[in-house]
Amino acid sequence: MNHVVWNQKVLKELRSFPEEVKDQLGFLIYRLQLGENVGMPQSRSMSSLGMGCHELRVKDKSGIFRVFYYLKIKDKVLIFHAFQKKTEKTSAKDLEQGKKNLKEMLNEKV
Repeated sequence: MNHVVWNQKVLKELRSFPEEVKDQLGFLIYRLQLGENVGMPQSRSMSSLGMGCHELRVKDKSGIFRVFYYLKIKDKVLIFHAFQKKTEKTSAKDLEQGKKNLKEMLNEKV
């Protein structure tokens, strides 16, 4: 089973998400831990963030939520950014924050 490594800011953000969204994300992350290939519509590649980067996609009555994750480290799933999506296109701010968080985690040699 893959080990999940969390960016601590992401955990704080996730705690503010609605319960239904947290449940859906928890199930999807569990599938990633099991090594399953989670595809569309729940997950898609985010090559704009880098090779091995993906986003989990969850929607409920309160909005659209995204979690960025990275799969290029053996036996690990890095969860490096989470946010509620406000526009159709992912904002440049969220993309930049995601890149920054991933770089910090990779530099920590997780």
